[in-house]
Amino acid sequence: MEVKHKECSSKTEEDGQAIVQMWRYIFRFTEMAAIKCVIDLKIADIIESYGSPMTLSHLSSALNCSSSILHRILRFLIHRGIFKEETIGENQTAYSQTPLSRLLATNVESTMAPLLLLETSPVMLAAWPNLSAHLKNSETFPFEIAHGKDLWSYAEANPEHNVLFNEAMACYAKVIAFAILEGCGDIFDGVGCLVDVGGGNGSTLSILVNACPWMKGINFDLPHVVCASPQYENVQHVAGNMFDFVPKADVAFLKWILHDWNDEECIKILKRCKEAIPKSGGKVIIVEAIIEEKSENKKVSDVGLMFDLVMMAHTNKGKERTIEEWAFVINAAGFTRYTITPIQPIQSLIQCFP
Repeated sequence: MEVKHKECSSKTEEDGQAIVQMWRYIFRFTEMAAIKCVIDLKIADIIESYGSPMTLSHLSSALNCSSSILHRILRFLIHRGIFKEETIGENQTAYSQTPLSRLLATNVESTMAPLLLLETSPVMLAAWPNLSAHLKNSETFPFEIAHGKDLWSYAEANPEHNVLFNEAMACYAKVIAFAILEGCGDIFDGVGCLVDVGGGNGSTLSILVNACPWMKGINFDLPHVVCASPQYENVQHVAGNMFDFVPKADVAFLKWILHDWNDEECIKILKRCKEAIPKSGGKVIIVEAIIEEKSENKKVSDVGLMFDLVMMAHTNKGKERTIEEWAFVINAAGFTRYTITPIQPIQSLIQCFP
């Protein structure tokens, strides 16, 4: 009887934990909504600019908003490590930044705010309810079901979304660029010209050529992208389609490009890059996530798997890849060897040599 009681107690506890976890899944959108609120109202910007913890009354006055509602939103976010409470002065509660909240400020170099604004836009959210239709018929694509065209065609036809998309891609690309320069900047030694394939508005390339003044840059992207790009010193904007050609350079650089395409398309892009670089001394540099399903770091591996679902929802045939899947497309494109260097918890740098 005692054993049975323990078994029942254990099952009840497991069921209770499952119910709590399911509630968290059901209402997980609340995190996204609260974080968007922080960005819309520039809460992190105000605290960052103030330079020290702010009381609720001071912060609500600066925001011109309800202090009671602000308190409830901050309480929710603090529970998730976004902002923190401190006691100042005469036992007053004040709010300050954390590494997480600082990523939501638009006035810092490491901001990820544009990425969240893109992913919470009605255009991008509209694709997600169509995953089940894609599962039943792999030739129907969630974004196309929602909008009647793929992401790239939609961006070309909608300038506002095109700007939103390019700003989102550029914001974290800056973080990646600095991580590359800090962790393995010597990969650009002796490089006279680098072409950023699918380089968006050219902001990443401008960082790289500024740090490596001996190097000239070619920002290569679709016409509707480069025509809206600002001018940078030592960066030339070139319009074109990477499936047709890639401008000649010592190094071809692909950052968050290949995960948008299936294996056959990736191989074609890589072959075009291989044609653009010299056989001796040339290389292709890829910056992408690498899925590690059995990684000991569950949070990192989970983000990689999330990225893969994002590709499923927003591209027609894109996907994130394991090391083995990367090896397949690199070898199939005709490269003789490659190296992999992790540059951030999520991203790795892959160098491919002809």
